[in-house]
Amino acid sequence: MSVEPLVQLLESYRGRDKVIRTACYGSQLVGGLLSRKAETDVSSRRLGKRLLLFSAQLSHCRTVLRLFDDLSMLAYSHSYGLGGGEEDAGVRFVSVLSNVADQLYYPCEHIAWAADAELIKVKSDKWWLLSTVLWGTSLLLGILRSLRVLLLLKKKLQSDEDGGGNSRSHIRRQMRKEVLSVLSNVADLSNAIHWMPPGFLWSGRFPNWLVGLMGTISSLIGLMQMNAGDSDGTDSP
Repeated sequence: MSVEPLVQLLESYRGRDKVIRTACYGSQLVGGLLSRKAETDVSSRRLGKRLLLFSAQLSHCRTVLRLFDDLSMLAYSHSYGLGGGEEDAGVRFVSVLSNVADQLYYPCEHIAWAADAELIKVKSDKWWLLSTVLWGTSLLLGILRSLRVLLLLKKKLQSDEDGGGNSRSHIRRQMRKEVLSVLSNVADLSNAIHWMPPGFLWSGRFPNWLVGLMGTISSLIGLMQMNAGDSDGTDSP
């Protein structure tokens, strides 16, 4: 079995980040399941705790790497601008808001990280909360955007009943892409809500394995989309 595709994936920054993200959430999923074993199964619980620690280290690694993502996000936002290339005003409006939320997310997370590292004298809690709110807002906007695009594609498919097979096949591929984006964003949004302050919906109620499951689903979809060339140039926490 050739490892060339994996090597090529790891050689790019975004490819490596997606692999680390998948390993991070996958470790949390397995570690969380093993940690739930009966108290008599000491070896399984010990392995589960180690996997959870490994997951935490990978998460911290991604946080540090995101210190250098501001410029790439800015370049992406600048290239998109006000969405002049979009035909639909609704898609344009939601996409611009999403880009703003993403752009603000990074400095908030950097401040929270610097506070935890004792590089600056501020409390990190409010900055972690703000970054989570911005991430959740971006995910919600992403869901709304994909649903709007799906509606437009469905109308286009219905009006193109007499069109060529290639055209209809292309529209269906676009629809599958948007459905996957919705599933990915919903999985991540469920985790974002879990990390909100107590009392907000289901915040704090997810066990480790469920957080890992949601993150793993999102990460695998991200890898699939990147392999298909659908990456939008931004990264997810």
